[in-house]
Amino acid sequence: MNRSRIFPPTQATLRTLAFVRTKASPRTWALATTLSLAWLSIVLSAPTVSADTSTTQEGNVTQASPEPAPTASSSNAAASVLASQPTSAGPKKIRSVEGITEYLLDNGVKILLFPDESKEVVTVNMTVFVGSRHEGYGEAGMAHLLEHMLFKGTPQHPEVPKALTERGARFNGTTWMDRTNYYETLPASEDNLEFAVNLEADRLVNSYIKGEDLASEMTVVRNEFERGENSPTRVLMQRIESAAFDWHNYGKSTIGNRSDIERVPVVKLRQFYRKFYRPDNVMVIVAGNFEPQHALETIDNAFGKLSVPKTPINETYTVEPAKDGERTVVLRRVGDIQVAGAAYHIPAGSHPDYAAVKALVNVLGDEPSGRLYSEMVETEIASSAYAMAFGFREPGLLLAMAEIPKEHSLEVGRAKLIDILETEWDENPITEAEVERAKSQILKQRELASVDSDRIAVTLSDWAAQGDWRLYFLYRDAVEALTVEQVRDVAKKYLTRNNRTVGLFIPSEESDRVSIPESPDLNQLLKDYKGREAVAAGEKFDPDPRTIEQRVTRGDLVGGIQYASLPKKTRGGSVSAMLTLRFGTPETLKDKMGAVELLGLLMARGTKDLDYQQLQDEYTRLRANVTIYTLMGLLQVQIKTKEESLDEVLALVGDVLKSPRLDADELEVIRRQTVTSLQKSKAEPNALAPRRVKELLSPYPKSDIRYVMSIDEEIAMYQEATIEQIRGLHADYIGNQAGELALVGNFDPDHVLAIVKEQLAGWTTDQPYVRIDRPANPDIAGQTVEIETPDKSNALLYSGQQYALSDQDAEYASLVLGNFILGGGSLSSRLADRVRQQEGLSYGVRSGLSARPKDDRVDLTLYAITNPANKDKLMRVIREEIDRILTDGVTADELDKAKQSYLQAARISRTGDSTLASLLLSSMFTGRTLDSVATHEEQIQNASIDDVNAAIRKYIDPDRLVIAIAGDFANNPATVESSEAAPSGDAADENAASEGSSTRDSAE
Repeated sequence: MNRSRIFPPTQATLRTLAFVRTKASPRTWALATTLSLAWLSIVLSAPTVSADTSTTQEGNVTQASPEPAPTASSSNAAASVLASQPTSAGPKKIRSVEGITEYLLDNGVKILLFPDESKEVVTVNMTVFVGSRHEGYGEAGMAHLLEHMLFKGTPQHPEVPKALTERGARFNGTTWMDRTNYYETLPASEDNLEFAVNLEADRLVNSYIKGEDLASEMTVVRNEFERGENSPTRVLMQRIESAAFDWHNYGKSTIGNRSDIERVPVVKLRQFYRKFYRPDNVMVIVAGNFEPQHALETIDNAFGKLSVPKTPINETYTVEPAKDGERTVVLRRVGDIQVAGAAYHIPAGSHPDYAAVKALVNVLGDEPSGRLYSEMVETEIASSAYAMAFGFREPGLLLAMAEIPKEHSLEVGRAKLIDILETEWDENPITEAEVERAKSQILKQRELASVDSDRIAVTLSDWAAQGDWRLYFLYRDAVEALTVEQVRDVAKKYLTRNNRTVGLFIPSEESDRVSIPESPDLNQLLKDYKGREAVAAGEKFDPDPRTIEQRVTRGDLVGGIQYASLPKKTRGGSVSAMLTLRFGTPETLKDKMGAVELLGLLMARGTKDLDYQQLQDEYTRLRANVTIYTLMGLLQVQIKTKEESLDEVLALVGDVLKSPRLDADELEVIRRQTVTSLQKSKAEPNALAPRRVKELLSPYPKSDIRYVMSIDEEIAMYQEATIEQIRGLHADYIGNQAGELALVGNFDPDHVLAIVKEQLAGWTTDQPYVRIDRPANPDIAGQTVEIETPDKSNALLYSGQQYALSDQDAEYASLVLGNFILGGGSLSSRLADRVRQQEGLSYGVRSGLSARPKDDRVDLTLYAITNPANKDKLMRVIREEIDRILTDGVTADELDKAKQSYLQAARISRTGDSTLASLLLSSMFTGRTLDSVATHEEQIQNASIDDVNAAIRKYIDPDRLVIAIAGDFANNPATVESSEAAPSGDAADENAASEGSSTRDSAE
């Protein structure tokens, strides 16, 4: 739910996905995607956006005893905030910049409106300007814990997650250094906008803060804390930051301290709530498809009546003293990869130097042009290296990390890391090319992100927390104006010995203090700022599947490749494209799997005329994101760019496909990264449990291409692959014999299809394509496998079953709804209500269905994280809930709400262009149109209680579940179960109801 203390909120998710795609093996990527996106941070030890977690025995918890529920008049903040209800004079317009307009209510509520008719959704974001920076002694983690508690309900909205889920919302709450925000994205309608605004105004002042809720929510937050404890890299990063700050709260994790989490009295939590949750300390942002006047009236009606407490909020005033000596911290834990890191204090996000610092991060950490990569990864000192910097309200940190193989010298890696960061600038100064590349890459990512109004809503809240939302634009201007001298200056100013933290303190012989400038006067900085013209808006788009299909043009392109195009006006002229090329047969590929899975990664590293860096520079110049990967019998290209660059991007991708460089040295870099990633996973619960279940459900011999390898076997496979095999595979197998092309966005169909056809024409192969069948194995006996992972504070339970069932069968739709009610409905499912809300056993529990249309196969998965000591109780409670739904069936109310939520979530998913491209690709592969999606949704709508109960009882068999549970059970004996059980609650799942309910393979 919260954003981890360590990782930047606007970049970490993208970094995680990039890390998986580029540094994990294709098989690891495919396995990771069987978990929800929210779980990627558990599988990987690279920087992620998820929050930390830790371990404790429930029997040893001490905290305030549960007490009677407070009433709204006696215990809630409403008693002080709503002591009198003023009459609002209405919103006052303050300023407008590039299509975003700011308003202010009399009571201090700030409002930002960002209308965007191109989306069928509306996002409401309430930012409360309180984060871990504001916590006092004994309050570590209180801002984050309170964020959880605001999902426990109010008298008017007693079940917040349920109310949001029933409207098909994507929702979440996040806590960071300087702010806490709550947001929801719903189908665009006046009713949904009014619901969301009134919900946020209500829980701002009227939330239940009950002792019994705190008793169970504490264990959920502790479980979240424990999750982060599994990663030595993450723990090391937190130790570095803690050592870097003497007094400032930026040295403390947002997730908090274990003892404070466990012992915080509910009275103290209420006091914190009343102090900071008030109208003069919030900003309400509305983005998407809405009518501005109606939004203003709705916000004024909901927030304008809230009174401001008489006691003002005092600004924090702690300033870190000048740094006068380097520091070192050492972490010793079980693991297979060594890590070295260094942190340096930098100015606040609002400071003029910050843009230069961010460019410096790119100069250091970019791949492959970055100095860390070229001087540590390519030279084999490290297997991976990266850098990051955080934009805070007050001075923060620049952090650089390097992962070093066990057989290499950690001291050599540490020394080289520091040498690159501190001593090479004079003999190897930063160049104009490095700075221009950094600027282009920063601006590219910003431009591509800016086409999504719901993402901008959250981004604006982060900049507002740094002092003013207009910094979002000022930062862009500063990046564009950067010079090489500015970047060189910040490198020399801040990357110095006495400003460095690697660990323990080592006195220096003489003082050399480094002072970090304080935040500037924003009134002076921004007084004449006007911004630019707003980005061109997209069309109003109807996501009904049959309506979409009427706009789609389908046909045969060239060879065996089909196409489906959906031209539409998009925000900023964006275009999304996906191309799949299919190749080989089960027999011809089975002894080439190492080459197959390395081919796509290697193709992405250059063409005959462009090396890896030159290719990446071209993508940056063209404002394009291009991903290429290969799996068994499949090569896929994913493209996101803008209309004005599309022709050049397609030509460039055509060159990558037909004339890749396939460089032997680059292969060795990829091999090292892939093997290192696999070696790290050998002790990770979240890698071992899913892999074991997959092995058990795929009982094929080693001679079969569908055989699921062990980690050691997979490492050997990659180590044995040769550059000659990869080059031969590309030359002999890849061509236009079979595949699909999907295009969505701003483009001229005839013109673009002609370009692609020309690129692929004549590209033939004599090798046939035969799909690799993966039929269901429904007769696998149920079993439970326990996997010991020493020194891992968090355990994962993962289980699965397979059914012989067509996704076009009405029975499948009924099973989808049954699963949705059981465990697919976010925080409002049967499993979530019991396992998380009532028992407090897990931060996340979910079940999901995925269909393989070509095989008439459906897979059920169920997973949960927990404290290893709670393993037996978790398994018992999950079994009880499965038995209960099989015995009692679903209720009419549950079914009605599941239908509404599932269909609303499916509708929202079709508002994204990348999702639409994937949907079109899947329809071509399965020989269908989007009419089949409409038929499925009609089956969902028409399913009866008897249909759903019959499907559940026919297919879901708890005795035949294949279960693997991995964790440190030897050192965490089972706790004695008590009768204490109370709900937990927050909205950690950003994918809301859509994730885990039902998925279909788009490209296999």
